[in-house]
Amino acid sequence: MTWTAYKIVFRLLSPMHIGWTKQGNVQRTRPYVTGKALWGALTARLTRDFPHLGGDYETVGKQVSDELAFSYFYPAVGETVDLWPWGERADEFAWRYLGSYASTALNYGCNTAEEGSLHETEFIAPHTRDGRPVYLVGYIFAHQGCTLPWQKVLSRLQLGGERTYGWGRVGLHKLLDNGQEFFNSDLALDLNGKRPVLTVSADKELLAHALAAEFQGRRPVPGVSGPIEPLLGRETTNPQRFGGDLPPARICWQPGGTLTAGAKIIIGEYGIWEGIA
Repeated sequence: MTWTAYKIVFRLLSPMHIGWTKQGNVQRTRPYVTGKALWGALTARLTRDFPHLGGDYETVGKQVSDELAFSYFYPAVGETVDLWPWGERADEFAWRYLGSYASTALNYGCNTAEEGSLHETEFIAPHTRDGRPVYLVGYIFAHQGCTLPWQKVLSRLQLGGERTYGWGRVGLHKLLDNGQEFFNSDLALDLNGKRPVLTVSADKELLAHALAAEFQGRRPVPGVSGPIEPLLGRETTNPQRFGGDLPPARICWQPGGTLTAGAKIIIGEYGIWEGIA
């Protein structure tokens, strides 16, 4: 096979904020880890920990994109995702996994809170509301001949935002050579091509963002029923300006949308479902 699939289970060790939208004074989190967030965490850790890779974020990031592919990662109370953040049980998901933290800037001259600075940051909690530990379940695909020491850094990653406050820390709970299973579903994997390919039947939910231009609903290309959003994410090319680059937005169907017809879908860069194989 060209690719080897690994099922990865992280233990979430601290609150995690995957930046999404702002509503009023609330900074909302995505209820999952995007492939871009995982790519960024791996790129940062590999660049810092292994000087022989050259110390250049842009170069290491390209190597990560070329030699590894990702699914999105979803919260779970064990090693299997049993509750998705969309559909009829979305409120149950939010109650189980999401919390928020309120803070404000201080005006030390007046010994008061800075006017208009009160804000709230939503997060995925490291424990459910009934006290169970939270795990993050997903997949990493390694290309044949991959030379990156990516498995060595899995217990030292920080995912998402607010990292200076200690948020986003994960520990590696389990790594399994997974064959061709994908989220305990009937989505079949083909690991023999240039990129991993999923066979997805009609009415199945998207488990990652999917490029809107590739799923237009015009035969023979399937469409998607669900919301669309511009997908943004900062990158680092200059070590002195961490996160200082903002590539163009990619217009995507959101995870949770459903396909109108079956398709063979390429798992592209950053885990985005890019098109038809």
